[in-house]
Amino acid sequence: MIPTHPLTFLTLGMVLTQSGCMLPESHHWEDSNGSQLHPTIQKLMKGYNRYMRPNFNEGPVEIGMSLDIASIDAISEINMDYTATIFLRQRWRDSRLVFPGNESVSVDGRLVSLLWIPDTFIPDSKRSFLHDVTVENRLIRIFSNGTVLYALRITATIACNMDLTKYPMDRQVCTLQLESWGYNLQDVIFYWTRGNDSVKGLDTLRLAQYSIESYYTSVSEAVYETGLYPKLVLHFALRRNVLFFILETYAPSTLLVVLSWVSFWISQSSVPARTCIGVTTVLTMTTLMMGARTSLPNANCFIKAIDVYLGICFTFIFGALLEYACAHFCTVQHQTVGDIHRELLQEFDDSNGNGTMPVVSSSQPNQVLELGSTQKDLVDQSGTSVSEAEATEKKPEKGCGLTSFKNTARRALSVFNVENPHNIDRHARTMFPLTFLAVNVFYWLYYLFI
Repeated sequence: MIPTHPLTFLTLGMVLTQSGCMLPESHHWEDSNGSQLHPTIQKLMKGYNRYMRPNFNEGPVEIGMSLDIASIDAISEINMDYTATIFLRQRWRDSRLVFPGNESVSVDGRLVSLLWIPDTFIPDSKRSFLHDVTVENRLIRIFSNGTVLYALRITATIACNMDLTKYPMDRQVCTLQLESWGYNLQDVIFYWTRGNDSVKGLDTLRLAQYSIESYYTSVSEAVYETGLYPKLVLHFALRRNVLFFILETYAPSTLLVVLSWVSFWISQSSVPARTCIGVTTVLTMTTLMMGARTSLPNANCFIKAIDVYLGICFTFIFGALLEYACAHFCTVQHQTVGDIHRELLQEFDDSNGNGTMPVVSSSQPNQVLELGSTQKDLVDQSGTSVSEAEATEKKPEKGCGLTSFKNTARRALSVFNVENPHNIDRHARTMFPLTFLAVNVFYWLYYLFI
């Protein structure tokens, strides 16, 4: 470490005052130690112009940068930015401040207005401020070879463009850019003092929802209408911790899907129980979906991974409710047909002694053609029907297209005819879990490894 000269703040203030620099008249500087450095400082500051950059008309000034990341306080997906507190250190060489020896002078930060300093700024910053408790957090140190170290502590809210299509299994890459506001590449040149090692603090940083996966530095140029400007960029990748979302969203939604399958083992005659389970799971899933979107930007361009999974769970839950509706409908239809057949058989047994017989159409078993007719009338009707059918066949094929359409529709409807409605629940007990498992395997493979 370079030794620091014991020159006090009061002594340096007196020297700067004697050299003609503008200081408030209320300050009275006194020589407290009689250091031999006073004439040297007086000579250096004599004729010093803080409005002129070093090496004016002799080439650009090389300014080295280094960062200490103290904290990353918040990362907002809604505003797409992050807030960080950083220590920014800048080094450059000013030949006008060279003095003999191997010593250095630490200057109070309030005297920064007496020296030339770079006009570095953060282009992506939305809000920023310099800490001023208990004084402005600045440091000025001048070395004997003319090197100036300027350090300050700032907090800035910086924009970060995020791709949330894989949220919450996403990986975001944010940047921290440093540029010169008024000096172009012909005036100043920015560089990292030690490459990637110029950034400290990211390795030990702990965040609530993220872990810092990697980071690196780069040097580039900022192109504007007024020219080319120096630019330094810090890139760091953030990997979101998915465990929180598994416990908060994925596990409850999966359990709701499993809960909706309980209705498959409940009797179809228990209408209130199965309806209550179906409606309750649908409403709970809807509430869970609304809660998962409260902390996310309302942007239609992002179909996030969590939205896809919640949509899948909602589809399975709603499908379980529709399954019971179909099974109950088929059961009622099956019971209606059975009751009609039993009534017809009972009437046939009751009327067997009277020579009457109920007749049911084979194509439409729910409709009774005639009840209580005599066998003679039945024979007459049958004979009439046969004769009418023969007459129809002998006629030209009139209305053949309509008849074929009716037959086709009847065959299509017969496909949905369920002989045993209880088989619907039996098949659902197997098909729903297997399909949900297959969809989950595909979902996690796609979003984690592709």
